[in-house]
Amino acid sequence: MTARGKTEGTSTPAVTVRIQAQDFDIAEEIDALTKGRADIGAVVSFTGLCRDEGGKLATLELEHYPGMAERAIRAIAEQAVKRFALNGITAIHRHGAIAPGGNIVLVVATAPHRQAAFDGASFLMDYLKTDAPFWKKEHLPDGATGEWVSAKDADDKAKARWRTK
Repeated sequence: MTARGKTEGTSTPAVTVRIQAQDFDIAEEIDALTKGRADIGAVVSFTGLCRDEGGKLATLELEHYPGMAERAIRAIAEQAVKRFALNGITAIHRHGAIAPGGNIVLVVATAPHRQAAFDGASFLMDYLKTDAPFWKKEHLPDGATGEWVSAKDADDKAKARWRTK
């Protein structure tokens, strides 16, 4: 699902949310968000990769509820745009089997000033880690299926910091 809310050359905030199986090109996504925009002073990007836990992971399988996941991420992205006065934000999350080293998630935030871009990207990532309806299952090199990945307390604590700001 793609929705770009910007008109090239205007100051209308762009909100792009996609959930897809295929990989993404970080430079292309940044260009799509910034091209023709002279009002942008900062671009902050975060790319989450599939981490191999000491050689024990063959792939990480990500599942989601189509439609629901996009709506949840879009709601958070739109909050970020308003809260931090962003020029735009892109959130791409992959699903399916992802090998170690592969891209999982991309967040790009643009703003007139750097702190707003950093805060917007961080805010969205903290909510993606805790509230986006994704499930992760490990697949091991010997072909066995590992555990479903549990939520981490550290992720909840990171999200909690936004309640006071």
